[in-house]
Amino acid sequence: MGERTVFQSAAHRHVLSLGPTATVHEAACAMTHAHRGSVLIIDGSGKLLGILTERDLMTRVLAKALEPAKTKVSEVMTRNPQCVPPDMKVTDAVLIMIERGFRHLPIVGKDGKILCVFSARDALPREVSTAASIADFHDQLTEVLA
Repeated sequence: MGERTVFQSAAHRHVLSLGPTATVHEAACAMTHAHRGSVLIIDGSGKLLGILTERDLMTRVLAKALEPAKTKVSEVMTRNPQCVPPDMKVTDAVLIMIERGFRHLPIVGKDGKILCVFSARDALPREVSTAASIADFHDQLTEVLA
């Protein structure tokens, strides 16, 4: 059996999204209600503008003492998030997450349609271990070549 793809592994296929004028409070409530660690920020035409994650809420809202009911998601979201195709292998996606410090990757089809979000929680321990080994190897190689 071959390695799973990110689309096969994504636990939630329903896209949780809000518009850019939604408040941080509305986003936190939507994420809590849906048991998600992120929400995609999409404009009226369906274009992906950004992603708001639990980490964003902590570092860009709480740590800066912003008022969630008055702060728009567009002010604190991660703009233009890294997206991956549905056929990407889980190990490759986890490697991107490890190397770039992400926990969520929107999965976008060839037609540009947002399919769902792959979360670090969607990866099996075996795939996380494999990606961590590859990342460690990259670090060691970089040190040798530097």
